[in-house]
Amino acid sequence: MELSVFVAHRTIDLRSDTITRPDSVMRKAMADAEVGDDVLDHDPTMAALEEAVAGLLGFESALWVPSGSMGNIIALMLHLQRGDRFLAPEHAHVLGSELGTAAWLAGGMPDALPHDGGPGRPLASTVRAKAGGEGPYFALRTTLLSLENTHNFAGGAVIGADEWSDLVAAGRDCGLKVHLDGARLWNAAVALDVPIASLTAGADTVQVCLSKGLGAPVGSMLVSDSARIHEARRVRKMLGGGVRQGGVLAAAGLVALDRIGDLAEDHANASTLASGLRERGWEVPEPETNIVLATVPDPASTVAELAELGIAAVTVAGKVRFVTHRDVDASDISEALERLRRT
Repeated sequence: MELSVFVAHRTIDLRSDTITRPDSVMRKAMADAEVGDDVLDHDPTMAALEEAVAGLLGFESALWVPSGSMGNIIALMLHLQRGDRFLAPEHAHVLGSELGTAAWLAGGMPDALPHDGGPGRPLASTVRAKAGGEGPYFALRTTLLSLENTHNFAGGAVIGADEWSDLVAAGRDCGLKVHLDGARLWNAAVALDVPIASLTAGADTVQVCLSKGLGAPVGSMLVSDSARIHEARRVRKMLGGGVRQGGVLAAAGLVALDRIGDLAEDHANASTLASGLRERGWEVPEPETNIVLATVPDPASTVAELAELGIAAVTVAGKVRFVTHRDVDASDISEALERLRRT
C-alpha cells in the first residue's frame, strides 16, 4: 500500500485519546475550585472526586494519582513481595509500557498470558493452569492476576461482565489477588451499556484514567478498600506524588465524570473510520470501542506516509493504531478518509 504526498492544511491527530485539551467549561471549574493542602489536610475538591469515583466503581475509597502508570505501580507494590510472579495478558500496559516498574519498584516477575479467551484476555482455565497450586518453599510463588479493560494494544478490546467474573473467580480459586488496569474502563461500560461497577466486582484494586477519553488534562484514580487506600496514599507520597492544592486538577476530573456518555460518539467515529479504511483496502477489524488497529506490511513506513497526509497515527504491537477522541469529530474522520481516497 502506497500513499502519495498530500499537502494538508492541518493535522488530524489520531495518535491517542490522551491529547485532548480541557475546554472552557473544564478550565473554569479548575479556576474556581475550592482548594487546600492535600498532603496536610486532604484538599476538599480532591476528597469530593475520590468519593465520587469510589462510589461509581463500587469501592470504599479512592486515591487521585498523576498518571495511570503510577496508579498501577502503587497497586502492584501493595500486592507483590520481592520475587512474586504476577500474571497479565500479553501486551498489557503493565508489561511493556511502564518502563519495567513492576519489576524495579514492585519487585514482581511478570508472566504474559495468551489472548486465548479473545482479544486482550486469557481463558479462565489458562489462569488456573498458569497460577498452579502450592509447591515447596523453593517454588516460584504466583500471587497476582492483573487484567486490562479495555485492552489498549488489542484494539480497545472489551472484557464483558460474565467473562470478568469468570476470570476473577479463576484468580480467587488459585489464591491470587486481582488488579484491574481500567484506564479505559469507561469505554467498556459505555460499549456494553452496563454499570461500570459490574466490570470491577471482585477486584482488589482498580485504576481508571480521567485524562484519556474523558478529557481531563491529567490524573487517574486508584480504588480499593479503605485500608489499602490508606497505605496507597503513603506509597504515593514515597513516589513523590503529594499534590498539595490538587483540587485544581480534581475539579477537571469532576467535570470529566459528567462526560462518560460522550464516549459513545468516539466509538461511532472509530467504527466509521474502520469501515472507511476497509473500503479502501485496509485490513481492519471492527473496533469495539475507540481504538482502530490496521494490519499493514510496514507499520512504521505507513505511519510516516500518513503524516504526509496530515493524519497522525502510531505503531503498536506490529500494527498501525488510530484512536478517536473528543477533540476529533465526525467531520474530521470524513476528512481523513477523503485524504486517503485522493491518494
